[in-house]
Amino acid sequence: MNAAPGGRRIAVVLFNLGGPDDQASVKPFLFNLFRDPAIIGLPEPFRTALARLISSRREAGAQANYALMGGGSPLLAETRKQSDALAAALGGRLPGDEVRAFIAMRYWSPLSEATARDVAAFAPDEIVLLPLYPQFSTTTTQSSLKRWAEDYSGPGVSRTVCCYPEAGGWIAAQAESVKAKLAEAGEQPVRVLFSAHGIPESLVAKKGDPYQEQIESTCAAIAAHAGLADWAICYQSRVGPMKWLGPSTPEAIAQAGRDGVGVVVLPVAFVSEHIETLVELDIEYAELAHDLGVAPYLRAPAVGVAAPFINALADAVEHALPRTGIAPYGPGCRGNWKACPRTCERRAA
Repeated sequence: MNAAPGGRRIAVVLFNLGGPDDQASVKPFLFNLFRDPAIIGLPEPFRTALARLISSRREAGAQANYALMGGGSPLLAETRKQSDALAAALGGRLPGDEVRAFIAMRYWSPLSEATARDVAAFAPDEIVLLPLYPQFSTTTTQSSLKRWAEDYSGPGVSRTVCCYPEAGGWIAAQAESVKAKLAEAGEQPVRVLFSAHGIPESLVAKKGDPYQEQIESTCAAIAAHAGLADWAICYQSRVGPMKWLGPSTPEAIAQAGRDGVGVVVLPVAFVSEHIETLVELDIEYAELAHDLGVAPYLRAPAVGVAAPFINALADAVEHALPRTGIAPYGPGCRGNWKACPRTCERRAA
């Protein structure tokens, strides 16, 4: 639909990490991931050399994991569904405007550079940058936005939604998912484990990354909304020798076993199904739970295109349109974190 006379052309750019399409793209995807200075902080040319080494060594193992999902990642297909649902929701809310949603992936196609060309060709009047990372981190949101700033030189007035850790629809969608799994457990005693992708502790302690605080605020809001009595936060997907945020999800599952309760695992930092949910949670950790006698082991799905979540994204876009700059939708950081983009913006002003 074209904009009505006097209407605006609005581009909404959705950011996510991306994933390999097939077995052949696993190695270049890993290379792009580990070449990101937000992931490995070495200067060039050492970072590229190390990224090439890591991607070569991990290719076979990663290919085996992606083979369990049909050979590639479902993340792009999942994100396209979210993009379509959001564009439809915004079309109903902004009938005089032409709204298009674009996808910019950080490590695999459609990469930021290609999406920047597509957005420029659309020639928007207004741009809303909307990461599909509800909680801000230097490793995800900051990395994606930094790359976009390098790639985009087209028209339009931009504003950024940096995070939405307590957005109402985001919280409600997860609370409903958890309650459905608790109902499935019946009378069996279970603990809800909020499993987030981990990051090194040093990013929080030394770089002032607000991610852990925002994970905690998300989990507290879901627990309150769902009326949870027994819940815990844990972190998954650790790589490398550095100390990461803890406890790890395997440690939390083991603790549940010692306490004689089953678990409902909710992927609290992921909005789509991908390798960390479909392989790590559904296969690897399910096997661990079985071996430890933790039963039931239930996994709540990622929010996907759940109506409350899509409505929260649409709310975030509408809330952002009257302003410029960068801001959260709903409560953002509570602490004065060095890496918080609003803190950086105020410091630079």
